[in-house]
Amino acid sequence: MKSPRRTTLCCMIIVIYFSQATPNLNLESIVHPLILREHELAGKEPLRQKRAVASSRVAAEEYTVDVEISFESASFLEPIKTYLNSLSFPIQGNSTDQATTTILSIEVTTVCRPTGNEIWCSCETGYRWPQERCLHNLTCQEHDGFPAGHRCSCLKGLPPKGPFCQLQGDVTLRMSVRLNVGFQQDLKNCSSALYRSYKTDLETAFWKGYSILPGFKLVTVTGFRPGSVVVTYEVKTTTPSPELMRKANDQVMRNLNQTYKMDYNSFQVVTSNETKFTIVPEIIFEGDTVTLMCETEVLSSNVSWHHVERHSDIQNNSRFSVYTFVLNNMTSISRLTIYNITQGDAGEYICKLTLDIFEYESRKKMDVTPIRILATEEMKVTCDNNPVSLNCCSEINVNWSTVEWKQQGKINIPGNPETDTDSGCSRYTLKADGRQCPSSLGGMRVTYVCEFISEHGARGSKSIEVTFTSVANLTITRDPISVSEGQNFSIKCISDVSNYDEVYWNTSAGIKIYPKFYTTKRYADGAESVLTVKTVTREWNGTYHCIFRYKNSYSVATKDVTVYPLPLEPNIMVDPLEATIPCKGSHHFKCCIEENEDYKVTFQMDSLSFLAEKEVNGKQVCYKYNFMASSVSWCPKKLNIFCHFTNAANNSVQSPSMKLNLVPGENIMCQDPIIGVGEPGKVIQKLCQFSSVPSSPGSPTGGIITYKCVGSQWKVKKNDCISAPINSLLQLAKALIKSPYQDAKLPTYLKDLSVSTGKVKHEVSSFPGSLGAIINILDLLSTVPTQVNSEMMTHVLSTVNTILSKPVLSTWKVVQQQQTNQSSQLLDSVERFSRALRPEDSTVLSINQTNVQMRSMVIKPGHPKAYKQSFVFSDSDLWGNVAIENCQLGNLQRDSSIVTVAFPTLKTILAQDVPGKNFANSLVMTTTVSHNITLPFSISMTFKNINPSGAVPRCVFWNFDLANHTGGWDSSGCYVNKVDEDSVSCVCDHLTSFSILMSPDSPYPGSLLEILLDIISYIGLCFSILSLAACLVVEAVVWKSVTKNRTSYMRHICIVNIAASLLVADSWFIVAAAIHNHYHPLNKTACVAATFFIHFFYLSVFFWMLTLGLMLFYRLVFILHDASKSIQKTIAFSLGYGCPLVISVITVGATQPQEVYTRKNACWLNWEDTKALLAFVIPALIIVVVNMTIMIVVISKILRPSIGDKPSKQEKSSLFQISKSIGVLTPLLGLTWGFGLATVFQGSNAVFHIIFTLLNAFQGLFILLFGCLWDQKVQEALLKKFSLSRWSSQHSKSTSLGSSTPVFSMSSPISRRFNNLFGKTGTYNVSTPETTSSSLENTSSAYSLLN
Repeated sequence: MKSPRRTTLCCMIIVIYFSQATPNLNLESIVHPLILREHELAGKEPLRQKRAVASSRVAAEEYTVDVEISFESASFLEPIKTYLNSLSFPIQGNSTDQATTTILSIEVTTVCRPTGNEIWCSCETGYRWPQERCLHNLTCQEHDGFPAGHRCSCLKGLPPKGPFCQLQGDVTLRMSVRLNVGFQQDLKNCSSALYRSYKTDLETAFWKGYSILPGFKLVTVTGFRPGSVVVTYEVKTTTPSPELMRKANDQVMRNLNQTYKMDYNSFQVVTSNETKFTIVPEIIFEGDTVTLMCETEVLSSNVSWHHVERHSDIQNNSRFSVYTFVLNNMTSISRLTIYNITQGDAGEYICKLTLDIFEYESRKKMDVTPIRILATEEMKVTCDNNPVSLNCCSEINVNWSTVEWKQQGKINIPGNPETDTDSGCSRYTLKADGRQCPSSLGGMRVTYVCEFISEHGARGSKSIEVTFTSVANLTITRDPISVSEGQNFSIKCISDVSNYDEVYWNTSAGIKIYPKFYTTKRYADGAESVLTVKTVTREWNGTYHCIFRYKNSYSVATKDVTVYPLPLEPNIMVDPLEATIPCKGSHHFKCCIEENEDYKVTFQMDSLSFLAEKEVNGKQVCYKYNFMASSVSWCPKKLNIFCHFTNAANNSVQSPSMKLNLVPGENIMCQDPIIGVGEPGKVIQKLCQFSSVPSSPGSPTGGIITYKCVGSQWKVKKNDCISAPINSLLQLAKALIKSPYQDAKLPTYLKDLSVSTGKVKHEVSSFPGSLGAIINILDLLSTVPTQVNSEMMTHVLSTVNTILSKPVLSTWKVVQQQQTNQSSQLLDSVERFSRALRPEDSTVLSINQTNVQMRSMVIKPGHPKAYKQSFVFSDSDLWGNVAIENCQLGNLQRDSSIVTVAFPTLKTILAQDVPGKNFANSLVMTTTVSHNITLPFSISMTFKNINPSGAVPRCVFWNFDLANHTGGWDSSGCYVNKVDEDSVSCVCDHLTSFSILMSPDSPYPGSLLEILLDIISYIGLCFSILSLAACLVVEAVVWKSVTKNRTSYMRHICIVNIAASLLVADSWFIVAAAIHNHYHPLNKTACVAATFFIHFFYLSVFFWMLTLGLMLFYRLVFILHDASKSIQKTIAFSLGYGCPLVISVITVGATQPQEVYTRKNACWLNWEDTKALLAFVIPALIIVVVNMTIMIVVISKILRPSIGDKPSKQEKSSLFQISKSIGVLTPLLGLTWGFGLATVFQGSNAVFHIIFTLLNAFQGLFILLFGCLWDQKVQEALLKKFSLSRWSSQHSKSTSLGSSTPVFSMSSPISRRFNNLFGKTGTYNVSTPETTSSSLENTSSAYSLLN
């Protein structure tokens, strides 16, 4: 064991002093190695050297001196430290003439202790080793010789300023202290004298007090706030120890005037740059476990955490964990752990450590990002054993811990995952074959989930729904298909899977079949496609492929179709169509076709069959038979002859019939070798190619020519022949629509049609049949295309331009006489082509021809421009404009095409509204949209006004459904917006072909006559309703007084029902007026209901009038026969309501299914199409005639009564009342509807409209006056009920004397004239229920536009 050694303890002391002059010191820096060996210290004196460090200023007045002191024993250290702490600073030193030294502070910075063969050093509070020399991953080992908590870090080398601990970095201490004095407002004003005084005094005391702090640089007062007076200030220094800070605060208290009353216990210090705040990880995802850590060298376990956004302190719970500890008695660490973090946890966090008066605070903001995984959400995979990759990528690329793939579904199809950490993407490659997804599970869905997991526990996933479809196994019709031309066939192709992207059929040459020939249906467990051909041509001969495509996988089934040649019935040309043969004569019959095939042809007549003789003439092959009349057993007789074509497949077709008339020879007058023979007046038809019309063998003439036997010669009655070129095109068009490749052939055909039509203009103008053939061709072809390009549309309009040229208009008149719907058919064809138009390149397309112009626009995404197009035809001196606002265009589907076609000459050939009355005299413009319009739509048009004198314009469109679908002008949904000298502006709520009609003598909306009729109608209606209500009230009041005998009872029953029926009819009239509006379309259902009830109740008024007349006739003629009251009521109600109901129901049932019950733009019975108005007019006028007849009989009976015909006095009074009612109301009723019938016809004078409206509107008032108040018994009952007793006695007296009568008694001047009419005098009242025939035609301006 070695002898005892001498142990040396070293400590470094920093001395800060103040001198008024720069001292002349010669201090040498001493640098000791950190590790001192024992033998180096043995026998040496302790080192007592000084090291001076000048301040940063050149003329420094403050100095810091490092002093190293060595002790023989460690026990000396604590007494020295205690002594130094007990010193009061500053300490005045020696004063000389040159300098005065003041010691500001003395602090121990470094303590080194020997341990074994090494010396270990540690820093005192507020000091640390230079950071650039430290190795943080190495720490000194603790030895027993060290005081608890004294540890150090090993150094890379010696510090540049010696082996001493150095002051920590500068910090700014935010401090405050309270002055127990009253707060004055001037302390808020930094320019006030009080503020400056406080600031100067406080800063002086602060400088003197805090200058003892190591590294002190600056102190500044920053402000004052209430709470007594709270002074806030900042001190720039190094981090001081609490003990030293307390000493500095004591110095402040001593140096500040006591009048400020500074509270020593109110000192507070906040420092923010002493704490190291870290957050792990840097990129935080939802679900991560996040660690927030505060580290500071201030030793304290009093740490709190605060979330700024939530305004709350954080406490330990299931998601938040706070753990605070002191590491090596040198570092305080607080760790906040947040588990499964959410976006709600994002925000700013504050870590605050409290030590004595110090608060060490650090803030940091934390963002939480959701994990976003990018992937295709749905995929379709065909089970064809080809690799398919599912891809997932994270939106933010981080170093993900793992990426997991999972699957959910009824079938298990695993794959291989691959993750690329650089790109943040993962790929899952799988293969599926038919065994994994059999057809029974075709279309099965499996959900694959890719889940990204971060290093800190966050998880983000994305689901990819994969539909596995097995390769379709197709089953096609097994039976061989062998058909002949003209027959039909179908091929069914069945798939065992229901998922497909496309199904189509094509030929072995790869040409797709036109889609209209096949239909496809999808079922739960499969699908099927059926190819159906109704009329087979030889083009269908070949191999057909049924193809189901799913993505890039194709399933194909094949079927061969064999088509045997056989002429189609329309292609068999027979001659003659009809022939007359003398009973002993003969005639050649023939059937011709445009092909030379090996057919067996026979002629059949009744049960007889004859072989035909074949004759070839170029391309035409004819089969002939010479018929001998003698082969028939009797004569005269009518026979039908057919020729049968039989092909190799033993299928046959029968030609059109040839009619044969066997007649005695003596009646035959006309004879011609080509036409044949016939009797006078006989009309026969022949195919033009077999007639005398010139025809070329290679291109025969088509159509039919009609002859009539006039005298002894055949005269042409009707020529419908089609020129050879046009006939050839017609046959090609008929074949094209049966072709499987019709859409591919159509462009070429349209070009040929345009060229051919242009070449044969003169033939079109000469042959009505050629014109009709071209119209039929366009009609056939317009049903083919689903899309038409600009070139095809140009060819179509070129053809239309030819057939609408002025030289052809005369031919149109002939065609119109034969077939009235040809012009409508042409217009419909053009509209179908327009709807199919799809311009290729440009959004605007314009085509101009002499007799037709077209404009089109494609609706592009975004805000479309308004559709405004103008048309000018200088040759016809016509122009027109079309406008659709952009707000309307915004409702159309994207890439929709709007097409407008204008025709200047079509107006002359479209059927007139009413022949000779309404006529179109402007452009006809048709506007179409390629897609259906679902929202309300409005189009504005302007036409040149070619207005004949007195004619009124009417905006109309061509309704293809009118006149049994032959078409007609209709004004529904259209109205005249403006009329001036040179133009007419129209607005319509739908799209089709528009024009304007001119209706002579008809008022239109806004005209003076229309306004006058409206005023009369509505004023009269108000009076009528009030009068009818008053009539019913009066009848209820006087009922018991006036119904004492059976005749009077039945009379008042009739009056009440007449008034009630008219009241209900007027009410429905109001409903009809509300429904009808010139500027909006009618509500059809409500309009039908209103029309029905108006019709029914107006008829009821008439039939109750008839009941009243029949009752009068019965009471006067059948006096001895007296029916009971119940029987009379039953008959009256059956007649009054039963008959009108039957008529109304039959009318609506017969006309409403064809939607011709009501008028086009008014709620009243139709007149133009079905004459349904006669169902009201005829019964009404018949009743008027019957009642007038009854009146004649009644007058004759009254004038010449027979013996025993006199009824009782009361009965006689009632009979006279009935007679007068009928006598007044029946002529009025007949006159009303006489004028009403006159207004139905075109050209009626405006006076008829006014008179009819007046009589019709005031019927309720007439019922009240003549049917109720004019009755003397009613007057007496009212006077008796409401007058005073004096008036009643006077009235009784005057009545008995017959000298005092009511206003409407028979003695009044008005009544006396009616008495004279009946040849009687007296005091009988005349009750006159006015007729009630109010028609919707005369209640608004609509009727005048319609009629």
